[in-house]
Amino acid sequence: MSGEDAIYKITKIQQRQRDASLSILQDRGTIEDAIFQHSVLCQTFLPYRNPGDIDIWQQKQGNVSLAIQATKALNPETQEFEFIGLPFGTKSRLILTHINSQAIKLQTNEIDVENSMTAFIRRMGLNTDGRTLDEVKNQLRRLASSLISLGYTHNSSNGVQVDLKIVKAFDVWFPKDDRQRILWNSHIQLTEDYFKSLVEHAIPMDERALGALSHNAMALDIYAWLTQRLHRVTPGKPQFVSWKDVKEQFGRGYDDMFKFKQIFRRTIEMVRLQYITAKIEEEKNRGYWLHCSPSPIEKKTIVFLGSGNK
Repeated sequence: MSGEDAIYKITKIQQRQRDASLSILQDRGTIEDAIFQHSVLCQTFLPYRNPGDIDIWQQKQGNVSLAIQATKALNPETQEFEFIGLPFGTKSRLILTHINSQAIKLQTNEIDVENSMTAFIRRMGLNTDGRTLDEVKNQLRRLASSLISLGYTHNSSNGVQVDLKIVKAFDVWFPKDDRQRILWNSHIQLTEDYFKSLVEHAIPMDERALGALSHNAMALDIYAWLTQRLHRVTPGKPQFVSWKDVKEQFGRGYDDMFKFKQIFRRTIEMVRLQYITAKIEEEKNRGYWLHCSPSPIEKKTIVFLGSGNK
């Protein structure tokens, strides 16, 4: 390889980002092809990295609060309840959007993952080797065994809190024999409370963008945040978000503001390549102005049928 070739060689991730950006530029995403996230999880987020043995994760942003509590699950081999841990990282985010999307599109809280999960992993640009599948299963197990509390504060004296498990029925212990054909348990059953809350608060996102950002948890969070936020900004009245607030929302684990700013600036530029119509501008050393921007997904109404909820 010549020196010139080395200079212009790009990674698979960079190529995936370029391809996705070009596809999105040429063809705006539609609701039929969208992927969904709960609005609370577009404002407050799961941990970036493994939080270890802690059993609760809390985050607050504006009038929205999130708490995730790890619970124990019965291991059928040992007949003991075991601590599994909190969900974290990119794969937990991607898995949850896939489960949400299947529930929204099929209008049911019973999800067939056996026939859909591996294909989704490939679309996200992830490998389907044994190591990756084990990581996905681990995050799915952590999501299935966690209790999530969603809080909404309307004013200083009026608030609503919903405590729920995302998954109602699911065998979180997979066969250890790699020769077995079944990669995933056949079905996941979402709790009725979570399914109802999801239907009322689902945010559509472009699956191509998530695939392009699937290697970076902060990028996935920023994209989700901008997707639910920008189209709600009043035209002609941009909203200002200070660096202090940005770090509070996205900077858990970063002690140094200067270092966080460097990482956030690089990451938000990566996101803007996938959300091309996003109108954001930084005011140096102060924060960001958010302007009213079109949603990445064409606005159409999905009719939710109560009969689909099992």
